[in-house]
Amino acid sequence: MKKIFIVLILASGISICAIAQKKAPKEVVKTFTEKFANASSIKWNRESADEWEAEFKLNGKEMSAAFNIAGKWLETETEISAGELPSAVSETLSREYAGCKMTEVSIVENPELKGYEIVLKKGESAVEVVADRTGKILKRETLNTESDEDKD
Repeated sequence: MKKIFIVLILASGISICAIAQKKAPKEVVKTFTEKFANASSIKWNRESADEWEAEFKLNGKEMSAAFNIAGKWLETETEISAGELPSAVSETLSREYAGCKMTEVSIVENPELKGYEIVLKKGESAVEVVADRTGKILKRETLNTESDEDKD
């Protein structure tokens, strides 16, 4: 009986800690509210010890915004369709990634950049590309496409 009581107390403590980590610091919430006053369906996630991310809807778009622990805005991503990409970006992707399928497309904005983040897949390989509005590729990152079954 004593063991069951201890297990219940530990489980309760773990649950309380998990719930507490979903509540963003007030400085983060304040900055978010100022920047995205009309946001709805807000879900907070702690990305790291110093970063919080809000996933939300604004003007019919799925978005996410990242903030540091002090409330400084770091980045916003807005999901868009491939058809919403500027033609210069689409042309660059067609030329440099022929045969690849766009699986995720978003506008990415941070203090240094406003551009587009695109995930392209071909077979078992995937790459994340960041491009500016002129179609210039600013960043390429190969993604790990290992399935959940292979991780075990």
